[in-house]
Amino acid sequence: MSTLKNEAICSMDTDFAQWYTDVCRKAELMDYSSVKGFIIYRPYGYAIWENIRECLDKKFKETGHENVYMPMLIPTSLLQKEADHVEGFAPECAVVTKGGLDDLEEPLVIRPTSETLFCEHYAKVVNSYRDLPKKYNQWCSVVRWEKTTRPFLRGSEFLWQEGHTIHASEEEAREETLRMLDIYKTTCKDLLALPMVTGLKTEKEKFAGAEATYTIEALMHDGKALQSGTSHYFGQGFAKAFDMKFLNKENKQEYVYQTSWGVSTRLIGAVIMVHGDDNGLVLPPRVAPTQVVIVPIRQNVDGVLDKAYEIEKTLKEAGLRVKVDASDKSPGWKFSEAEMRGIPLRIEIGPKDIEEGKCVIAKRNDGVKEKYNLDDNLVANINTLLDKMHNEMYDKALKHLNEHMTRVNTMEEFVDVLENKTGFVRAPWCGDTECELKIKEQTTATSRCITDQEVHGEKCICCGKEAKKIVNFAKSY
Repeated sequence: MSTLKNEAICSMDTDFAQWYTDVCRKAELMDYSSVKGFIIYRPYGYAIWENIRECLDKKFKETGHENVYMPMLIPTSLLQKEADHVEGFAPECAVVTKGGLDDLEEPLVIRPTSETLFCEHYAKVVNSYRDLPKKYNQWCSVVRWEKTTRPFLRGSEFLWQEGHTIHASEEEAREETLRMLDIYKTTCKDLLALPMVTGLKTEKEKFAGAEATYTIEALMHDGKALQSGTSHYFGQGFAKAFDMKFLNKENKQEYVYQTSWGVSTRLIGAVIMVHGDDNGLVLPPRVAPTQVVIVPIRQNVDGVLDKAYEIEKTLKEAGLRVKVDASDKSPGWKFSEAEMRGIPLRIEIGPKDIEEGKCVIAKRNDGVKEKYNLDDNLVANINTLLDKMHNEMYDKALKHLNEHMTRVNTMEEFVDVLENKTGFVRAPWCGDTECELKIKEQTTATSRCITDQEVHGEKCICCGKEAKKIVNFAKSY
């Protein structure tokens, strides 16, 4: 990693929030629109989302899911069919009351999520056990009228996928819930080099209308957690509200069992905040829109640009995402821009390099530069470097996560860790929501997920009663 800080952005250790905003803007990931909380996804930022979407979409289809598209508008009467669900989303709903110049007979809610639309549809198309399971997913945007917004992390509109499935048995639905959670976790590891903490949400933190919510949680550079995806088991709650029944093998009517799961452009925010540095983005190679940038040195010298384009052609034919920066800017400026945009590898090629039959390759994650031969092994060497970078980035993020995972037994220890170390604080908890709320009130930390650790006589850090669970708490985005 370069020791020279890019002066175009704030230092991440000085003002992490400003650093994040600077990177989003200067790396040309997004821009602000004229409506508060709504952003413009610029080509580079949208390309990252496309790569995430392509990877997940393939995995969804491999596990038997089909893509559909539901309407953007939901009648308020439909949303109100499931009481807990509407209560959870009511404060965030944007409502349409006019169609053209006329008042609507019934206000329409711009979807904050689509459970009710899927339920209405499933109730119409499912009759028998032979129709099950139904495993649908949609890629869309949703609107939640947030008071405080931040690009990619929390917006009034954001892009996401939402999967909605129904099954003939509880066992099958619960298996689906955990299967999708695992797909999220492995995708974050294998594509984004992001280690995740996973577990069950508490009753207070679970999704509105769910029986159980599972989460993947990432740890940012500043020690705050980011909920990066969720998978929900609904049981038969929505099924009963929307009369989703099927004729089982015994020729009896039965309610379906339902799941829902989703990730959003929050994953882009996680990539920025986990891997970035004072020079800008550091993109994991497998998700980077451009994996290799070729910078010609003294490109006005005959043969230099030709050689750069020859290398580009070779790498593209090998399936790599590569481009030549043939602009009239200085090499130093091009280096700085490539670093800001987080391009994993930079190839430098000049007249002397060509004479030697070599090129210089610089890694974005640590700044290490080495010379490589311009021969048949170049593609293999670059692929090896990209895989090495991915593993290095994952290991670095995992080390940061492990170093900021602290077990405590008292409220004093809890507060001390939050104030001086940050990260996830694992603490014994009695299971009462009242204690959960008190902890949040006193520390601003919230429960992120319940661990699978066993309790051995510990006491709740809040009330002193016998603990029932060990919970990961953290301050969060």
